[in-house]
Amino acid sequence: MENTLKVKVIAGSTREGRFSDKAAAWIAEEIKKQDGVEVEVLDLRDYEMPFFNETVSPLYKTEPFKNEAVARFTNKIAEGDAFVMVTPEYNHGTSAVLKNAIDWVCQEWAKKPVAFVSYGSVGGARAIEHLVSYAFVLQMAPVKDAVLIPGERYFPVLFGQAKAEELFASLSEQAKTMSAQLLWWGRALKNARG
Repeated sequence: MENTLKVKVIAGSTREGRFSDKAAAWIAEEIKKQDGVEVEVLDLRDYEMPFFNETVSPLYKTEPFKNEAVARFTNKIAEGDAFVMVTPEYNHGTSAVLKNAIDWVCQEWAKKPVAFVSYGSVGGARAIEHLVSYAFVLQMAPVKDAVLIPGERYFPVLFGQAKAEELFASLSEQAKTMSAQLLWWGRALKNARG
């Protein structure tokens, strides 16, 4: 449908025993509860992109990059009207794999909103700070509210001492607020791009 908003949720970690796949699946289901949306999870494990190594910046490319995984990922970003980046916090920043995925794409991110689900010692807030600055440079519209999951809440899930369902249920209000903002901006910017 022409009016359907296409939301891409990016699972921003590929490491063994990760949490981002669980958080990405959960937030995708939360967003699917809204009318007029089509949600797809983009798992970076499915896009084995090398570290950015092209002679031309994505900003100045005139044809798609040759790497097959990069081309597939870029096409998915081009399809999207709005994004959720699910990020761990490593050393006060986002994961290298997510930053690399962001760097492979340029024009396809522009004039689209992005929201964040993060986890880490302070809920991953410092990773979001970095991602917001990247989003501005890419001409994206980062939404104000995010879902922040502090370590003391997700570590028990990660280590099998608590159920993910209980953790995610306690975050539903944050998810609802973030989703409402993302979808509002998604529709407004889709209309403006159209």
